[in-house]
Amino acid sequence: MGITEQTIVEQFPFWRAALVPRERLPSAPVTVFVGCGTSYNLALALAASANGAGIAAIAVPAREWLDRPAAYWPRWQEAAVVVLSRSGETTETVAAAAASRAAGIHVTGITCAEGSSLAAASDRVVYAETHPKEGIVMTSSASLMLLMGLQIIGITVGEDVVAAAEAALQATDNAADALIAGRSHFVYLGGGALYGVALEGALKLLEMSQTYAQAFHPLEYRHGPISLMDERTVAVMLYGDARPDDEAVLVGEMQQKGARVLGFGGPGDVSVPLGVAPALAGLAALPALQLLGERVAGAKGLDTVAPRHLTKVVMLASA
Repeated sequence: MGITEQTIVEQFPFWRAALVPRERLPSAPVTVFVGCGTSYNLALALAASANGAGIAAIAVPAREWLDRPAAYWPRWQEAAVVVLSRSGETTETVAAAAASRAAGIHVTGITCAEGSSLAAASDRVVYAETHPKEGIVMTSSASLMLLMGLQIIGITVGEDVVAAAEAALQATDNAADALIAGRSHFVYLGGGALYGVALEGALKLLEMSQTYAQAFHPLEYRHGPISLMDERTVAVMLYGDARPDDEAVLVGEMQQKGARVLGFGGPGDVSVPLGVAPALAGLAALPALQLLGERVAGAKGLDTVAPRHLTKVVMLASA
């Protein structure tokens, strides 16, 4: 077992350690979830989850919030900000947190690094320890930051969710080799909070395996992108609770066009049940999506410990 795979399959004890009561978000006209890369994908998922829980929220890339916050929220000084960073040292993310705090905005930092620059730039820090062997690719830490973000929104994460994630990981691993054989184009589909998770699944595949991947809202996929689908495609459907029947019809159409489909919470060539509340489905599916990227990389003989062109922390000369 390689190091990246180890950090994926061994992440659940860290989840269990993070199942502790946490203070809710402060009240504000809008909560802005901010991050870069994986952390931005998580921000998208958390903003949608917050809206579903009755908390007005948006997600903004860190550099965009630093440079032009009014383009995303005209009364941006009235916002509360939640900044996500595994290391707490990503240049743009730390700068966005510091600028927000300097403007009088309450900043909550979500991180897996104690004593980081993000911690120093935050009014409150939400922290969980991640797998000590985690390298460049965010695996355990991504799951943990999503888990903690759900907790501070007010969504309860319990042992049942951990068990569901473990089962989904194993079911996906059992089917992965046959699912990906001969496939070179991957599509991830999810709506609402699952859209950010779909983006994260696609990003993991890109980072780990240098394989072309896309992510879309499910029913948007018919509007142009489906033209790329053929017998080389794997589609990952993250079924939502709004229109699962329509999503199942789309899955049938994709299968007719030659795609193999991995369905989380619904039908596919491989169907993986989740059995958790809709607000927790993305968290339960995320480790399985991480492992799928690892399996595709392994089939191509690629080292996921040191992906091409990537570093563990993105540091810029200036922000």
